[in-house]
Amino acid sequence: MVNTPRKTTDGKTSAQSAPESEKASLPGPMAVLRTAREQLAELTGMTPESVSSFERTEEGWLLEIEVLELSRVPDTMSLLASYEVQLDPQGELMGYRRLRRYERGRSEPRGTGAH
Repeated sequence: MVNTPRKTTDGKTSAQSAPESEKASLPGPMAVLRTAREQLAELTGMTPESVSSFERTEEGWLLEIEVLELSRVPDTMSLLASYEVQLDPQGELMGYRRLRRYERGRSEPRGTGAH
């Protein structure tokens, strides 16, 4: 059987409209953020606190998530960590790595980010 492109109702062939339908089925940014936090928490057993960086890449999504690694009293002495999280275009976790670890009460001088 020969695989020939079919016309759609808008006059485009099915081959032309496929990328558009794939794009429409991709999750939006908020869904990706929620899913990434849930997946990271499940894998590490730690509580994600915030997303400090978020971008769409050619391979999918790249996020930096702040995670509570060790709770201490007072709270300003708790240990947090920044994790780089890579997701595919559908929002499924492909990998993660810890970029840095720090006490909640400590701030970094300007220009000394993890990158």
